[in-house]
Amino acid sequence: MLDTWTLLIIDDCAADRKIYRRYLLKDPHQSYQILEADCAEEALALCQKMRFDVILLDFCLPDMSGLELFEQMQQEILETSVPVIMLTGRGDEEIAVQAMKQGALDYLVKQNLTQDVLQITVRNAIKQSCLQAQLNKTQERQRLIATTALRIRQSLNLEEILDTAVTEVQQLLKCDRVMVYQFAPDSDGKIVASSVESYRTVTLCDRAAAREEAGEQGAGSREQRKERGQLITYSPPCTLHPAPRPLLPNPQSPIPYNYEFGLCNCLSLKEQFNTKANLVVPINLSNNGNPAPKLWGLLIADHNSGERQWQTDDAQMLNEVSVQLAIAIQQAELLAQTQAALTKEKQLNVFKSQIIATVSHEYRTPLTSILAAASTLVKHSQQLDESKQQRFLGIIEQKARYMSKLVDNMLLVNQFELEKPKIKPILLDLLQFFSDLIEQERETVGDRHELIFQITGNNQGFWGDRGLLQQIFTNLISNAIKYSPDGGTVEFHLIGKESQVIFYIKDQGIGIPMADQENLFQSFSRGSNVDTIPGTGLGLAIAKACVDLHGGDITLSSQVGQGTKVTVSLPKDCPFAP
Repeated sequence: MLDTWTLLIIDDCAADRKIYRRYLLKDPHQSYQILEADCAEEALALCQKMRFDVILLDFCLPDMSGLELFEQMQQEILETSVPVIMLTGRGDEEIAVQAMKQGALDYLVKQNLTQDVLQITVRNAIKQSCLQAQLNKTQERQRLIATTALRIRQSLNLEEILDTAVTEVQQLLKCDRVMVYQFAPDSDGKIVASSVESYRTVTLCDRAAAREEAGEQGAGSREQRKERGQLITYSPPCTLHPAPRPLLPNPQSPIPYNYEFGLCNCLSLKEQFNTKANLVVPINLSNNGNPAPKLWGLLIADHNSGERQWQTDDAQMLNEVSVQLAIAIQQAELLAQTQAALTKEKQLNVFKSQIIATVSHEYRTPLTSILAAASTLVKHSQQLDESKQQRFLGIIEQKARYMSKLVDNMLLVNQFELEKPKIKPILLDLLQFFSDLIEQERETVGDRHELIFQITGNNQGFWGDRGLLQQIFTNLISNAIKYSPDGGTVEFHLIGKESQVIFYIKDQGIGIPMADQENLFQSFSRGSNVDTIPGTGLGLAIAKACVDLHGGDITLSSQVGQGTKVTVSLPKDCPFAP
């Protein structure tokens, strides 16, 4: 089907107008809607009412010259350039030059006018006008894209980048709403930016859950929910391929609702976002030199206030913005990664400084005791009876063990800070395991402390790492004994449940001030009331790290002067068990 072009003939000679009409209507390559005017006044009125694709203008009119009318139309009526072909009964080159300088596209002499000449001239005028309009539109689009890209990339903060993008795209496309949807590693995702503040950003799974609660859809597996369209799924993205444009692009060809424009297998966007018409393009990030890009998310233009026929140009503009947005996102992510690495480096430097300070401080006292005891034995061994010699040797052994334990704790915490150690779970008999540990503690604890071990429930079927579990118990029980300087009972309760085990250690010691409890699971944190009791502040940090590796929880409750209770809950099936 041929495109129809609107043409205006302005000529005071009815016979000439009839000839032009007949010639043009016989054109097999073009279809025309032709209007006529016999004077400048009537022509001006018609130009004010409608837009013409081509104007045939006679040089001689009864109320003014054709050049005067052309100039008036340019100043008062024609918003955009309309091709004007000047007609005259005289082959005056001076008139031709004047008309062309004023902006006329071509010039024809009536005496030499034939059907073929008029048809070709008008077709060429339309084609040239369309090409010029397309060039102007492309230049304007490039200017808008460059301006939008500049505004998007002015910030290196991801949230600001996304907010700027949706605002700029909404103004660019004149649509109701623009959204940025980000995929998560598990293929679910959420809207992370929207040009409409009141739009609640929920994940697609939230929407699916809401529908299930309303009884619209039943529960099911992840695969079943994908089939029902509740989750967006995707395969590697395609390159954007806009539809080919016609040679003479008069009205732009509308494209259908684009739920998959430039994407592969992007399912059910219309349902998920409840839109009447939206345009979707991918946000692809470069993938570390890999030719296949990484699909980060979607840029969505939404228009639901009425039927919107998206044009190919709209899709191309949105895709060009998504390219600039992808560059800005990648720059922001690189900056965030760099800042995180710098922060981590600063934390490690602080941690190293704390290690050096702690070792220097904590080693001084036991080393002094060891040196004093060893010096006494060397100098006065002949004057000391066996019991006194054994007492000095015991001091040396006790302080050496303390220093060895300190080194072990430092190395373990350093390992936790640098990277998580690998957990090696095995099936453990908890009753036997903790009974052995309690007996070892009873051999070393003094007469002032009484260790109580109580067991309830089913403790069978527990998978855990023997070494990490021992670290939890040893650090918690040693803290309970150490911070009960006046003695008393220290209780260890083991409670077995169906899917987890719970144990707690309770003492009657000095307790921990409420203000100090929040940070006690951090390295080198100690209560403000420890006074001269030695310690590094690493025990609870190590215990928590070991509990986290088992996928469990650790909590603490304490009152000053009444004691402390630390509770650990661990799943029977360790997340990393075979």
